[in-house]
Amino acid sequence: MSALKTVAAALLLGGSAMAIAASDGQARVNELLGSDPQYRDTWQGVVQKEERLPEWVLNLTGDAEQMNAVEEDGDKYLVGPLCESSATCLNQRLIVAVSFNKKDAYAMLVDVPAGLPADKSPTRHASYRFLGKPDEGMQGLLMEQLKKDPKWY
Repeated sequence: MSALKTVAAALLLGGSAMAIAASDGQARVNELLGSDPQYRDTWQGVVQKEERLPEWVLNLTGDAEQMNAVEEDGDKYLVGPLCESSATCLNQRLIVAVSFNKKDAYAMLVDVPAGLPADKSPTRHASYRFLGKPDEGMQGLLMEQLKKDPKWY
């Protein structure tokens, strides 16, 4: 009987690992709110008290790349970028992190002044606005995701 329980436990663990692997890299920020009502509720909780956010941020619409699974302080998150359009991505983008359990969401809105000469570093001229009250570890995770963009220097 003990061997049967061990096999059942292994199958359950394997199944959950496969579910995590299946979602890794498959989701995009602009598909989250339509994919699960719990994501929508969680995101609404993040933005409802924020002022002067663009419509594309409120609704997570626009151009997005695939999200990646990352871990922060023992919790797993899907993290990815969103831009209103590919043409405006250098000047304004959102980096979003949502927990695998769909209960927590955080974001960093990055603004770079329009018309910044190509020889000027966007890093030095950007302003950052954090949404969802991320702690220092989560803020670092969001900044690291931004730094992975080859156009960000």
